[in-house]
Order: sequence, then structure tokens, then C-alpha cells
Amino acid sequence: MLSPERLALPDYEYLAQRHVLTYMEDAVCQLLENREDISQYGIARFFTEYFNSVCQGTHILFREFSFVQATPHNRVSFLRAFWRCFRTVGNGDLLTMKEYHCLLQLLCPDFPLELTQKAARIVLMDDAMDCLMSFSDFLFAFQIQFYYSEFLDSVAAIYEDLLSGKNPNTVIVPTSSSGQHRQRPALGEAGMLEGVEASLFYQCLENLCDRHKYSCPPPALVKEALSNVQRLTFYGFLMALSKHHGINQALGALPDKGDLMHDPAMDEELERLLLPFLRLAQVPGLVNSVTASPEASCLPSRTPPRVGSPWRPLHHSRKVDGESDASTEETDESET
Repeated sequence: MLSPERLALPDYEYLAQRHVLTYMEDAVCQLLENREDISQYGIARFFTEYFNSVCQGTHILFREFSFVQATPHNRVSFLRAFWRCFRTVGNGDLLTMKEYHCLLQLLCPDFPLELTQKAARIVLMDDAMDCLMSFSDFLFAFQIQFYYSEFLDSVAAIYEDLLSGKNPNTVIVPTSSSGQHRQRPALGEAGMLEGVEASLFYQCLENLCDRHKYSCPPPALVKEALSNVQRLTFYGFLMALSKHHGINQALGALPDKGDLMHDPAMDEELERLLLPFLRLAQVPGLVNSVTASPEASCLPSRTPPRVGSPWRPLHHSRKVDGESDASTEETDESET
């Protein structure tokens, strides 16, 4: 059944809002790159698996950054994947900016360091960039910086103009996300300490949201975040956004801060995947004999291959089964 939103919009406008063309182009590229494998079980099945992965949010795993940040849905999916994969860090471990960047690169190998630095600067303000941060502090700051990256670059330019007395309405701002992040203006020490008038700052931001269609926080929630202060600094503004409960709910990528450690769906999936190994570990003497073997200590470590596509050819499992059966038959013939 079609949603009311779908019925209220023309076809072309609805498809543009959902970035359907972006996913179709990516699917065709994946199809051409893997056409030999796909030909064995059908193009229709490939497209079904591809768009199922888009709906589930797993299509961004191990993909290049240009694709990860290409659409709002991709950004939300990446934020959710980062939280779900590394939420156990929230048990109390404190990490540096570089360590958080390494975690991000496990999901997106070419994730830019500059974006991680900007997120860390929201948490650390004017502290050294090698300070330790909690997972929750970094995660919610990273959410704001990553999802609203282009918007925040424009906000930084407006903030600088307000400090210098210029008219912010003359600022040239990007109209869409292109993957090329502008260098954020260097905020002087005096500007960070003095700040700007909150009401004037909000008026400029409200006009910015009205003029442009790229992702920005809901203006009403921005106004609410600034309602209790008369003056604010740029990083004080970013910190207010990252801690605002309503903005987090509007994005819909992360749970509330108090629920970061709870993910029943992921726990159930991990339990299902680990169950065979847990059963194997209960076999008497098996684990001890393997770990005690001198050959085991000499085995080279194996690095899992990079996954370049969200789909998996399901015929591989049948191929492996066929090979194992053939090897068994040869063994039986040699014994007889």
C-alpha cells in the first residue's frame, strides 16, 4: 500500500527525494562489475538483494566515502552501522580521535580524517586533539558533523561574518552535497571566547534553511536549542545541537543516550551467528587440543577480504557443498 506522502507527490519529485536514480546507477555499476557471478543466478535476483540491502541499511558497509555520504539515507545507515558495530566501546573505554578514525575506516576504508577531526573538535572544544573521549560524546558529535556537514560549513562562514560585522546574507553556500567538503574557516581565539548574539545568529540560520534544500536541522529545534542563551560560540552551538534530544529523534539514526548499549536485534543476530561456535567449544578436549598444538601457534593470521558490494552470490554455498562431496568420493575410491 502506498504511503500518503507517496500519493501526495508527483512521481518525478518523489523519486528525486528518495534518490532512486543514485541507487539505480550504483546497482547497474555493481551489476557490470560482477556480471560473471550474477549471470549464474539471474539479474532479477541481484536487484532484489541489492534493494533489500538498501532498505536494511547494509548497502553502505565497506563502500567508498563518496557513496556513503551520497544520500541522507546512506548517512543515516552509516551512523546506525557505526553505533551497532562499536557500541560496546560505550562500556567506559575512552579513545582518542585517531582511534575513532580507525574504527570509522573499518566500515569505510577511505573515510576522511578531516571529518573525524571536526567531530572531535566539537567534543574537545579548544583542548588538545589527542585527548580521550567517551564513545557517547564522540558518537553524537559525529552524528551532527557527518549528517549536516555542508550545512555546518555554511554556518561557520556565517559565524565568521557576524564576528567581523559583515552581512551574512552575502555568504555563498553550497546547494548540494558533492563529496568535496569545504575547509571550515579558522575560528580565531577571540571569536571562540566572545561569541555572537544568539537571536541574530538564529535569524541568519533560519534564512539559510529557507533558501537551501540540502539537509539541515529543523529550524524550530535549532531555535529551541538556542533559546536559553544570549550569546554563544560556534562550537558551543555545535555542542548544543549534538546534545539536543529532539534533533537526535528527528534524524532517527541513533537511540537516546541512555539506550546506546541496548540493541536487541543485533544481540539476537550475534547469538545466532555465534551459536555454532559455542556448540563446538563444548566438545570435550577439542578446544584444548587445538590451542595446545605447536602448529597452531605458527599459523599465519588471515585478514578478511574487503567486501566491495552489499550482495552475496548465494550459489557459492552450493558450489562448496559440491566440491566437498567430490573430494569425499575420491577418498572413498582411493581407500577401496
